[in-house]
Amino acid sequence: MSELKITTVSAFWYTGISLTLASAFFLITSRGNYVTTARYGGAIWVFILTMIITMPVIIPWIKKKYQ
Repeated sequence: MSELKITTVSAFWYTGISLTLASAFFLITSRGNYVTTARYGGAIWVFILTMIITMPVIIPWIKKKYQ
């Protein structure tokens, strides 16, 4: 598998994981008495942190899987 394809597949996975967790945070906080700004800010924060954490984990995992 080419390096470009590995990069694309990896980006799909870690972005999807980050979007899923950020959406889950947003939905969970909808049941509480939270300010809308805090909900959006928290979801963005979860997205960014999850991207930072999953990028270095997912990329080598995908490389190892397909090579």
